Amino acid sequence: MPTPVRFIMRLAPAALLLALAAGPVLAHGVADKDATFIAANPGPQVVPFLYLGAKHMVTGYDHLLFLAGVIFFLRRLRDVALYATLFSLGHSVTLLSGVLARVHVDPFLVDAVIGLSVVWKAFDNLGGFPAIMGRQPDNRIVVAGFGLVHGFGLATKLQDLRLSADGLVGNILAFNLGVEIGQLLALSVLVLVFAAWRATPAFRRTAVAANLLLMTAGFVLTGQQLAGFAFQGGR
Repeated sequence: MPTPVRFIMRLAPAALLLALAAGPVLAHGVADKDATFIAANPGPQVVPFLYLGAKHMVTGYDHLLFLAGVIFFLRRLRDVALYATLFSLGHSVTLLSGVLARVHVDPFLVDAVIGLSVVWKAFDNLGGFPAIMGRQPDNRIVVAGFGLVHGFGLATKLQDLRLSADGLVGNILAFNLGVEIGQLLALSVLVLVFAAWRATPAFRRTAVAANLLLMTAGFVLTGQQLAGFAFQGGR
């Protein structure tokens, strides 16, 4: 087994234990002031929900970490566009169906899997799957699949708002559009940062360390969410 993969195997338990010891994470819903505004203004609210969706994606570090892992080694804009589209399709399906069909999934467990999606992509970037399995998973399927999970994560945020049925469809569509706008803005920044980083000699020297840090962050997120589920007993 290659040295980086052995190091990863040692890193995973330590990172999870550290995260579990940190205690539960309570910030699952949207900001209190946003929730208060929505509750006080029932009915169609296209602009606020558009803003809310964009804000959640731009400030959603779990989503951003996954996207950073996805585009880490993508040099062509058409490849970035392909994977961004697959991710968008995935999270749009479960965001819309989760809220409109009232499909509830425990937010701590969903966010734990989102943390694991970060781990998966970092491990993939380090060449872990060919080293262990002897083959490379199809990342198009993986990204679309994790997009479905991220969409449920977004849906849980809206379900916490106890939305009014008045104007619900329009509001959810506006939120989803806001998410796409936020993702486009975040991706634009990430693409520029990675392009500048790849142009330096430091990129090859630091790529492994960066993905190890990315993986550690994913394990920490997962552990924190599992701790939250354990402490609060699920919802």
